[in-house]
Parts: sequence; C-alpha cells; structure tokens
Amino acid sequence: MSNATQSLLGDLQALDAQYAFQNYGTRLPVSLVRGEGMRLFDEDGKSYLDFLGGIAVTVLGHSHPKVTAAIVEQAQTILHASNFFYIEPQVRLAAKLSQITHERHGGAWRTFFCNSGAEANEAAIKIARRIAYDRGETERVEIVTLTKSFHGRTLGALAATGQPKYQEGFGPLPLGFIHSELDSI
Repeated sequence: MSNATQSLLGDLQALDAQYAFQNYGTRLPVSLVRGEGMRLFDEDGKSYLDFLGGIAVTVLGHSHPKVTAAIVEQAQTILHASNFFYIEPQVRLAAKLSQITHERHGGAWRTFFCNSGAEANEAAIKIARRIAYDRGETERVEIVTLTKSFHGRTLGALAATGQPKYQEGFGPLPLGFIHSELDSI
C-alpha cells in the first residue's frame, strides 16, 4: 500500500469513526474506488474479487454497460415517484416477473418492490401474518427461522435473525419467531 493510500485510508477511518454509525463492526483496511465486472479496485489499482457481490446488490457485477445504461436512461426520465402513482416500467416489470414465476412455479404471483433485503423480509413477515389473519387462523403467528441466520437490521427482521449478537441492545423485540437449528425440524 502506497504512503498516499495509507494516508487517505487513515483519513477515511477517522471520518468514518466520527460521523458514521459503527453498525458493521470493524471494516477491512481497504479503500475501494471502482468496480468492473466481479472485481473491485483500491486506490493503488490493486484488484480484489468481489465475493460478497455488494451483499447481493451487485450480483450482475460492477459497471456492466447494459445495467449502467439502463440506470442512466431511467434516471434521466424519472428517478422515483411515490407509489401513489403508476410508473410504466415498474408495472411492466411486475408483470414480467409474475409471468416468469408463473411459468416456473405455477400460481398467481405479485411483486413487492422495496429498497433492501430487510424491507423485503419485513414485507414477507407481514404477508405471512396477514394471510393467516385473512384465513381466520389468528393463532398462526409464529415464523420459523434458522439460528445463525441474518434477516436485516429493521426491528422485525432483527427479531427473525437467529443471532443474539445482532439483537443485543435492541429489545424488546417483536415476538413470534422460533429459531431452529438447520435440519432439526
């Protein structure tokens, strides 16, 4: 690591410690500046394989020309509007996802668009409980998750997470989750 990179990294670490919540533990001492395909690059141009895929956000890789072009095109058209309105690409994507899922698994499917895995898990919890409620099965509120699982940092997702180290200090957590060992059900 060059002296300039070490200096920049030290500055970033100090700023991060002062201004950002430390909710992910200790970061690795690497400052990434760009990505290409499945590779990430630091200030010195050193290449790293992105085995994390941006925690599943960049599973198609970094800076893919088609993905980048689609993002730019949409951002130049309309970036976001409230869900009180129709946005044609969003509605057509929901229809396409439903069609693909129906072809592979049968049934009728709907799409819930959200911003994160935690938000998706919160929605799944609410949908499961709402289905039980609508069926008059109001006693069916428990959801089984696995120990060592991680479902996100929102309160419901945190309650579903099977790792006490992530839950510590955030109680009382919502009830209705059973944490089970893998292959013990």
